Amino acid sequence: MKANKHYKFINSSTGYCIYHYSLSSALPPEQIKIELEKIKAQVASKNGLLLNTVYWEEVRDEQ
Repeated sequence: MKANKHYKFINSSTGYCIYHYSLSSALPPEQIKIELEKIKAQVASKNGLLLNTVYWEEVRDEQ
């Protein structure tokens, strides 16, 4: 069983994280990107932001 990958969506104007999301790492990379772009559009819309103001990055455990 593969673990989930965790992502955060960031408002590039403020640098603040505005949303967290998790996806199965079993998904192919193309499908992960498609899902993240859908969520990015929803996050931008719900926060009244332009789409190019929001970006996502993977949250990695630092050990």
